[in-house]
Amino acid sequence: MTRTAVPEGVVDIYGEAVDAALEGVDPTAPLWCFGDQLGPAVHGLPQHAEREVVLVESSAVLRRRRYHRQKLHLLLSGMRHLDDDLGDRSAYHRTTTYREALEKVGRPVVVHEPTSYAAAEFVDRLRKEGLVAAVLPTTTFARPRTEFAAWAGDASSFTMENFYRDQRQRFDVLMEGDAPVGGTWNLDHDNREQPPKKAGTLGVPEPWWPTEDGIDEQVRADLDAMALDTVGADGPRWFAVTPDEAHQALQRFVEHRLDPFGPFEDAVLSGDPTMAHSLLSVPLNLGVLHPLDAVHAAEQAHHDGTARLSSVEGFVRQILGWREYIWHLYWHFGKGYHRSNQLDARQQLPRWWTELDGDAVTAACLSHTMNEVRDRGWVHHIPRLMILGNHALQRGYRPSALSEWFTTSFVDGFAWVMPPNVVGMSQHADGGKLATKPYASGGAYLNKMTDHCGDCVFDPKVRVGDKACPFTAGYWQFVHRHADLLRGNHRTSRAVATMNRLADLDALLEQEKGRTGF
Repeated sequence: MTRTAVPEGVVDIYGEAVDAALEGVDPTAPLWCFGDQLGPAVHGLPQHAEREVVLVESSAVLRRRRYHRQKLHLLLSGMRHLDDDLGDRSAYHRTTTYREALEKVGRPVVVHEPTSYAAAEFVDRLRKEGLVAAVLPTTTFARPRTEFAAWAGDASSFTMENFYRDQRQRFDVLMEGDAPVGGTWNLDHDNREQPPKKAGTLGVPEPWWPTEDGIDEQVRADLDAMALDTVGADGPRWFAVTPDEAHQALQRFVEHRLDPFGPFEDAVLSGDPTMAHSLLSVPLNLGVLHPLDAVHAAEQAHHDGTARLSSVEGFVRQILGWREYIWHLYWHFGKGYHRSNQLDARQQLPRWWTELDGDAVTAACLSHTMNEVRDRGWVHHIPRLMILGNHALQRGYRPSALSEWFTTSFVDGFAWVMPPNVVGMSQHADGGKLATKPYASGGAYLNKMTDHCGDCVFDPKVRVGDKACPFTAGYWQFVHRHADLLRGNHRTSRAVATMNRLADLDALLEQEKGRTGF
């Protein structure tokens, strides 16, 4: 049976704003849903009960960028599954452009505000032209944008921790009155275990896996026929794309994987790409799973005694804290934020990045991670931040190009997701608006938190010579290049002092200046 219920709380949170935006609008005006607005938090609202749902598959959009093949499959599979679920209520258009489809509809549509500046500006133009009758608030996140704007005020920087605590209070999640459950807001110190020694996998039950159907088969055939310029390998669908599938994936995670999730959430095992992670980023970002449903399910596991508090709190922090924070900062920081480049990083992405060719590099962590992106379009947050992002930061890759690469090469990448995550968090290119220090580390961290170093030809303890780890040497090159900035930050000043004591610093800098391979 198709899951059509509006997530609990969504009507209470957004109802008045939706009603206000619809004042004077025909209650039967069609509802246009973008490809990341596929869940009942959008089309299931009571205000849309009498509306036809318009879905548009634009060939121009599919060709606009060089996307990962599996990303396009997930998007089209989600849209076509919704069309199938809605039956006669859905009008599915396959056109070159969105405008062409809306002109075919024949009357103005209503639409929830899209999730990027470019799309929002496009919708505004369509509204002025009369093709869109009303633009409604985005309902696929917990906190409305108007609330965040009031909370943030004119601040240009603030900490995620303060926002996260306010979110917990706002939505009464893991709270006992005004205090956090257990007396502590953040249990991150309990969630930093190293990967188990001599273990190929974490040994937890597998995540929920989708079963492909005829719709997936047709999507694959259609993508083949389009001959699009994509990256990455085609492959079986890994992620949920419907509300039913998303809730099966959530239930599987909560019942069998949430408890061990926390301790090892920052660890990497090369033979276990999913570890105990939820694999819910795709259904969340397609709008088929609402964040409040996810955090309430995790909170219930704590109440039921089936998951330790540190794991539940860590998951809630990811969804209700970090993910919501990134969403709001995308809008708060403004349209030009993705071009921030305070560290003046201008190197082009090398070909092995743009082609997802991990076989072209030697370092085990880089090679393995890039091939994971090639094969699945996904790795969890530590390979993204501390392997790929760390390497890019050290080598000075242009942040805007890197953000675009993450957006197109990752199946859960959307325009709002990557600029704050990549430009701000990973590359520290915004002057410290989002993160208080650059996330740069040497090989010692990777040797501690991953199992890559044991079989690598490079040695994380070596800075200079044939066995010099590109992360260890690259870290000190980065510290030298940005010594003035790092010296003035109390969290990084010690690194500058340590660098100045390195006897082989000149040889290291000369070596790294000429390095062309990793």
